[in-house]
Amino acid sequence: MALETLPNWFWAIYYFILITTLAAGIYSIFRNKIRALSVLTIIFSLTVPIISFFNSIGRGEGMNEFEHFISQLQQGTLWSIYTIIGYIFIVVWWVLFLVKGREKVY
Repeated sequence: MALETLPNWFWAIYYFILITTLAAGIYSIFRNKIRALSVLTIIFSLTVPIISFFNSIGRGEGMNEFEHFISQLQQGTLWSIYTIIGYIFIVVWWVLFLVKGREKVY
């Protein structure tokens, strides 16, 4: 029994972004830039993939991880809400990180 999954290129990009976010968060802490938000970013970049992985194990046949996530989000499960908040937070943090970095250059 083989479960559906997303393509390998998707997972390569996904984990590259998460590892880059983790590294940028650590860098930001050491440079004293948006320190509190960077700590939260590190926590989200570590916990979101782990929570998503463990909750995707029990998905139904014929569903990939994204379809399962959307289905669980529509049902209002706590893990999917935490995950979407984590992803949104990481995107907002990247915007702040890049804006703060650009301000220093100009």
